[in-house]
Amino acid sequence: MAAHRRPRQRPFGGGGTARTAFTVVLAGAAGATGFSGTGVAAPELTPAQVKAKVDRLYREAEVATEKYNGAEEKATKAADRLDGLQDEAARRTDRLNSERDALGSLATAQYRDGGIDPSLALLLSSDPDRYLDGAAFAERAGSRQASTVARVRSQLRDIERLRGAAHVELTALEAHRADLKRHKKAVTGKLGEARRLLSRLPEADRARIGADDPDTARASRAGSAPRGLGAGSSTAAPDSRAAAAVSYAYGKLGSPYVWGATGPDAFDCSGLMQAAYRSAGIELPRTTYAQIDAGRRVSRSELRPGDLVFFYSGISHVGMYVGNGQMVHAPNPSAPVRVAPIDEMPFAGATRVV
Repeated sequence: MAAHRRPRQRPFGGGGTARTAFTVVLAGAAGATGFSGTGVAAPELTPAQVKAKVDRLYREAEVATEKYNGAEEKATKAADRLDGLQDEAARRTDRLNSERDALGSLATAQYRDGGIDPSLALLLSSDPDRYLDGAAFAERAGSRQASTVARVRSQLRDIERLRGAAHVELTALEAHRADLKRHKKAVTGKLGEARRLLSRLPEADRARIGADDPDTARASRAGSAPRGLGAGSSTAAPDSRAAAAVSYAYGKLGSPYVWGATGPDAFDCSGLMQAAYRSAGIELPRTTYAQIDAGRRVSRSELRPGDLVFFYSGISHVGMYVGNGQMVHAPNPSAPVRVAPIDEMPFAGATRVV
């Protein structure tokens, strides 16, 4: 998270007049008292109070982030379905146009023949046997024409059905995009408020709010597992794919948290889980509330490395269990991907993907 510097205060000097200074002071006094006569300014928040408010804002932003991720996933699927329907409608329209061209050629030929009565044409023909052969061909051609007409009608119905389905998908896509816009506004608003609160603190206090414990901080900088975790844990991963996912998560220690990100250089909490298991050949859903149903539920006492652990009643945060009561997770914009105890947040459940 970028550091925010306190704006420098300009002195009243440097070209300003005494009248200007007096006006500024008066305005400040009016703002502090609200002309209520009390003269009591809002108390400054302590670092602990700021941390509590920032933590709450981060949790609310994470809820909105997961809703954004879900809307984005739905929008992507709706756009893919819409593209497929439009492509199929275009292919069928091309075939329809070919059938129409064939019907047009038959109609033109009949018009040129003039529609002469068959019995009269037979009497006037200089070669009745040849005429009869031609008449049989014309009858077969008429049968083929009827079949072509039937195909054209069927294709018209199919195209109308495809267009109707495409309209439904377009409506859904527009709704998902509206959801994206709303959730993005909520996320950016919460994160902006958190940044404003943090910017009021001295740099040392800001650093402490997002700091890891010393062991985890060293692991984050080194990009490797702290001793006693992962491969050296007392509990092994259930299979090679879970072990590969754990290894990927450890390899991303120190990567920044960016809401909506799925790697390879930045992540949000569910984005890190999705990227880790994708590296092991397993595709997870995008959101925490879908990921919790992506495997077999396990109890807290059954946890093994690679299991996904979820937090808060709304299933708004997820990490990857790595053994010894620890997880790797992407916490919030104040802290990078790191190792943390699963006890630091309200535990909501766990899933074993493999």
